Amino acid sequence: MSTTVLRRPGLARLRTARAPLYHLCLGLVAVVVLVAVLASWLAPYDPNAVDLGNALAGPSGDHLLGVDAAGRDTLSRLMLGARTSLLGPLGVVAFSTLAGVAIGVTAAWRGGWLDSVLSRSTELVFAFPGMLLAILIVAVYGEGLIAPVIALAIAYLPYVSRLSRSLVLAERSRPYVEAYRVQGHSGLQICLRHIIPGIAPVVLAQSTINFGYALIDLAGLSFLGLGVPALTPDWGRMVFDGQTAIQHGYPLSAILPCVAIVLTVVAFNVVGERWADQVARRDR
Repeated sequence: MSTTVLRRPGLARLRTARAPLYHLCLGLVAVVVLVAVLASWLAPYDPNAVDLGNALAGPSGDHLLGVDAAGRDTLSRLMLGARTSLLGPLGVVAFSTLAGVAIGVTAAWRGGWLDSVLSRSTELVFAFPGMLLAILIVAVYGEGLIAPVIALAIAYLPYVSRLSRSLVLAERSRPYVEAYRVQGHSGLQICLRHIIPGIAPVVLAQSTINFGYALIDLAGLSFLGLGVPALTPDWGRMVFDGQTAIQHGYPLSAILPCVAIVLTVVAFNVVGERWADQVARRDR
């Protein structure tokens, strides 16, 4: 007598989620977010406190990661910089995801000329590189965090819109949608209560990956002097300020924020791709 072992999809996803790299990156994301939230209490010094007499000093008991060319504590600026470096990408992802889902769902559900207009409009945005659009807006409105966030959110919007549109087109053909229509549910009710929650995991996974790319773009703008103001702690700005230290043979204040950017971006990408893989396995 043969027996058949039924494998529960939840257990398969759980085993996949236990991959060491995934857990390591998820833990790193949690640590970075926690440091960003508690930076004001964790930072040992005022990140903008200048001590020119102690400029470019190496790691010591008082300054664990040394100080920069202006005598500012590197560890404190890294901690406070995490807050600024994460807030910007969060704004980009939040705006682009909400607007992109709204446009994609509307285009796929209504179809016809509205679908054509919305699809062609979002495709036009692809003609403008996100960084170029951000530089243009910053040149018009001046440095700060709001202008680059809006520019990059517009640049990232088409990716979410096209993904949402393709997912909704697939969902529209499912029997449960027709069943709700027969029961008298409006299109808005079906989309808000059933379709959007159904596509949310895929969109969330893509938005997590977009977060890492947005972090790189905003750090690049800060490095070019087009992001946050000069005195605001930010990882990209720290790399820019650390150029002087590199010229004097003290690269630590520039290398550490680079390492923070790379590790954070890799962690968000790994987490986002793992979630995307889990959703794909669930839908098979």
